[in-house]
Amino acid sequence: MELKRVVITGLGALSPLGNDVASTWENAKAGKSGAAPITHFDASKFKTQFACEVKDFDPAAHFDRKKMRQLDTYAMYALVAAEEAIKDADLEGEGVDKNRVGVIFSAGIGGLHTFEEEAGYFAIHGAEQGPKYNPFFIPKMIADIAAGHISIDHEFRGPNFATVSACASSNHALIDAFNYIRLGQADAIVAGGAEAAVFPAGVGGFNSMKALSTRNDDPEKASRPFSGSRDGFVIGEGAAALVLEELEHAKARGAHIYAEVAGGGISADAYHITATHPEGLGAVLGMENALRDAGMKPEDIDYINMHGTSTPVGDRGEVKAILKVFGDHAYKMNLSSTKSMTGHLLGAAGALEALLSVKALNDGVVPPTINHEEGDDDPELDYNLNYTFNKAQERELNAVLSNTFGFGGHNASLIVKKYKG
Repeated sequence: MELKRVVITGLGALSPLGNDVASTWENAKAGKSGAAPITHFDASKFKTQFACEVKDFDPAAHFDRKKMRQLDTYAMYALVAAEEAIKDADLEGEGVDKNRVGVIFSAGIGGLHTFEEEAGYFAIHGAEQGPKYNPFFIPKMIADIAAGHISIDHEFRGPNFATVSACASSNHALIDAFNYIRLGQADAIVAGGAEAAVFPAGVGGFNSMKALSTRNDDPEKASRPFSGSRDGFVIGEGAAALVLEELEHAKARGAHIYAEVAGGGISADAYHITATHPEGLGAVLGMENALRDAGMKPEDIDYINMHGTSTPVGDRGEVKAILKVFGDHAYKMNLSSTKSMTGHLLGAAGALEALLSVKALNDGVVPPTINHEEGDDDPELDYNLNYTFNKAQERELNAVLSNTFGFGGHNASLIVKKYKG
């Protein structure tokens, strides 16, 4: 069976750097930090009091009151990003069979805010009043419901489900979409991820693991991948959506093609429930699988958008993995972590980073890793590599690899390349 080619025809974003694709990308190129003091709740008693929140988002501008009652914050973000991508791709225009359009949309956690509200109310009032739960509690909370809402709102009846693999979730969603389309199971799929965990349970839970930065006096500089003084990741929120489409289907309807999906690789660390493998063994396997799937050599990759969360173990393991897979070519590539600007969007991270990789490919601009200061080095990292510190770099890009790794040892690597007909 000959596999079909898959291209990207639509993009949508709602991120800490902007409420659409254009503003997100412009701020990423400019090296702007999305970190600021938390506004979603009073964080004054928390070890971490800042995050990369979505800013100036008004749900009422997008949904009526009835719809808002049905949606957790994460699902709102998903629907807004998906709407932008669907319009960008003109996926409801001429030549589209909605029976063959799917939605694969991820979340690492899902409706955390809804769960926190409902469980909190019961903890306070349950003994006195008995169980009184909102009838929307379960359908607002579950991690697959954003995919369901997107499908329902647009009458897309193709493959429809959610991938849940912690921080690798939305890269898995993109790889699944890629595979369904190239196997002929769908003409197009809206794929991506959303997360909204900047609430007490999310921040407090990660604080208890000592996973988050506590640089409360200087939030904008807290996410500093590959720097010696990094002290944890910065939690982020938002959503990103990409429309993946079979090439001939896209050409037949005159769709704009941003890039081609070349391959995807998945693997497991089989090591620890939260820590990545210190030698990057699972990451090595994931990147090698992606290259093999794409029929590409290591020297074909020009830029890697790294997982780069700003944690010592994670950053070191990923760098070791890149050196093992790419050898001497690693020193000729650009590397960067856009999480230095967006924070870590958990289940939405892979989709946002894939979107930024596509924009980098189109514009010939590598977005930077911000917040590195001269002399602030980690003795276990190789600084002969080009981490694209502090300033975007112009470069002709033909192929970009994007890594995401999740709690549980889940690894996903996606390769996108220039579409050349």
